[in-house]
Amino acid sequence: MIPFAIWMQNVPLFEAVRDSLYGYPIILTLHLTFISLFGAMVLATDFRLLGWGLRKHSISDIVNQLRVPKWIGLALVVTCGILILGAKAEEYFYNIFFQIKITLLALVAVHALVFRGSVYSKAAEMDKMPEPPARAKLAAALSLLLWICIACAGRAIGYIYPPAGSHHYAAQLFMKPPF
Repeated sequence: MIPFAIWMQNVPLFEAVRDSLYGYPIILTLHLTFISLFGAMVLATDFRLLGWGLRKHSISDIVNQLRVPKWIGLALVVTCGILILGAKAEEYFYNIFFQIKITLLALVAVHALVFRGSVYSKAAEMDKMPEPPARAKLAAALSLLLWICIACAGRAIGYIYPPAGSHHYAAQLFMKPPF
């Protein structure tokens, strides 16, 4: 994996992002902005499925109206994430919190596959019920848990320095505060 990570970060696009004075910080800022917007839509969906909020709106209205914006938001988050990853691929490869985040993202994909047919595609059926079924509440609770853990792992990534001897180790030494 290390040779692939080194190759990846040496792709001209990722070098340009890394070497640009403003490129990396701007993309990181966009990544966080898109995460916030995407996260708000996930939160709205999960809270409605749990019955904790937006109760004046039908489940199908929330699920169906946010489906396309969530896909667009996810695409923007992933695009920025790939640019960030590619710029410092070797550094991220060593980072335990990045590894946790990627694992959790894979679990989100499994979650989507497991609950798509039985929950998210049956929103109109749930509108006829007095309360969302237990399976929908389970899907929403797991979604919240996974996304919160992803956000925490993502935030922690910035606090782990690459190991000595890696490509980015020397650069990190110069970036640490002197105190």
